[in-house]
Amino acid sequence: MADPLPPRDATDDHVARWLPVLPDLDPDTEGAVTRAMLLSRHLRRTKERSLAASGLDRHEFDTLHKLAGRGGRATPSELAADLGLAPASVTGRLDGLERRGFVHRTPSAVDRRRIDVELTDAGRAAWSQALGAVGDEEGRLLGVLSKEERKQLSDLLRRVMLVAESS
Repeated sequence: MADPLPPRDATDDHVARWLPVLPDLDPDTEGAVTRAMLLSRHLRRTKERSLAASGLDRHEFDTLHKLAGRGGRATPSELAADLGLAPASVTGRLDGLERRGFVHRTPSAVDRRRIDVELTDAGRAAWSQALGAVGDEEGRLLGVLSKEERKQLSDLLRRVMLVAESS
């Protein structure tokens, strides 16, 4: 008796549609790239819904996320570097976040010329709420894999990303 066919997803239909048009198409490469793109799009939509529910704009979340990643305290120039933005752009973001009570700016205790930005409890709560929904969805999706399979997937994707990052 033959093994049952695995379930099909939308990418299987996509590849089947293009194989007759592009006979040299590698179905495994096309499948992997298309699935990665669709998964990324799905997680982006999940993040957008989560941000809307938490009342954060994407740029607010990104700024809070980078600040939280620095232990809740950073200089505006550090945040600008982390976000890949000009320092003036970060100043505008911080103004809005400070008005909402999500960050607090204080003169540095180390250097009077410097300002430190600190994540407030309200900012941490807003960031954490938005992050939680995305993390829950990531866990739900990757929960179909064993711990060993998740490690293998991560290792394989790292190899691919190292090539992408080298160009």
